[in-house]
Amino acid sequence: MDPQTILCDMCIENRKAAKKTCMKCEISMCVQHLQAHLTTPVLLQTHPLTEPMDLCGNTKCSQHGKLLEYYCLDDMTCVCVSCAIEDQHRLHNMKTFSTAHKELLEKLKAEQLILQEKTDDENVSLEKWEKSEREKLGGCSVRLIEAVTNLRDITLTSVQSSVSARMVSLKTSKSSMEAAQKEKDTFRFLQMYSQVHQDVEKAKTVDLRKGLEPGSHRDKLVEEIRQNGEKMVKQAFQFWGSLLTLVDPEHHQELVPTGSDLIFEPQSLGPGMSLSTDNRRVFHSQWMKFCSSNLFLIKGTVLVPDFKGWVISISKDCDWTIGVCDDNYATSMKDGYVYGLRCQGNQLLSLTTESSLVMNETPPVI
Repeated sequence: MDPQTILCDMCIENRKAAKKTCMKCEISMCVQHLQAHLTTPVLLQTHPLTEPMDLCGNTKCSQHGKLLEYYCLDDMTCVCVSCAIEDQHRLHNMKTFSTAHKELLEKLKAEQLILQEKTDDENVSLEKWEKSEREKLGGCSVRLIEAVTNLRDITLTSVQSSVSARMVSLKTSKSSMEAAQKEKDTFRFLQMYSQVHQDVEKAKTVDLRKGLEPGSHRDKLVEEIRQNGEKMVKQAFQFWGSLLTLVDPEHHQELVPTGSDLIFEPQSLGPGMSLSTDNRRVFHSQWMKFCSSNLFLIKGTVLVPDFKGWVISISKDCDWTIGVCDDNYATSMKDGYVYGLRCQGNQLLSLTTESSLVMNETPPVI
């Protein structure tokens, strides 16, 4: 016999498998001992029978001490008659155990069919999504690592070369001084002294803690590091954005092409500002102290007949500014009218003055 089989509590010897469990009597009965409950009208009406179950003392209400006879569909819990009539469940959807069992079983079967129909399609979609995200993040992380590695190698190679040259200066000056001190001939010593003096002076200026020596080489290297650093920061923000979108898409959505013909037309790009290759996304690095003002037009936007497009500005004076401009301003970026909004601190300010997007005075508060 299966060890999980519920046995009849009334059988004295050779206990048989129980057919039903009486919730009121708190016993399980085989077919033979169940007959009394099935043939006696009073027992049939007042003693609820369920499928065989191990009661384990959980058949009575902990609050009222009465038999659990009903199931609350709203709270999904078993209740007694006092709970159903008097307490918090009195206005809820109450069912007998057998009715609740039947309804919930049918509900589960219906939900199982729905999930089963979706399973194959969802599995394929999830696998494609996982593969796509893995490839995207993998490629982005590889590019970021390559950018960091290249930036490191360029810098370390130059520094190493500079340090080696300085160490050579120290060794040369030491050798020159030792050779001069050993020279006994006065004439030859004096001939050597000029070069020894130069070597010593050069060695005295050596400071291994300093950067590269000033000059065109250092200026070129600084510019190269700055450009590569800006690209690296851009890639880092893209990677960061992809990670946030992956784990919390509800609050961090990536900007993707929408099929619109609108693109950014840059008028000026300051440090920390960059555009995507399709000119549809703007990247602003918060790590850079300098921002760009009077940034670009949005090409192709025509909301009002007299206006050419939108102007966006990000500067140290405010969080952001956006406005709609007329043809004159769109052409020259100097003359013409701009109407829009500026976010400064916790205030939203209106822009109603001529070329106000590029002016420093505080616009009137809406």
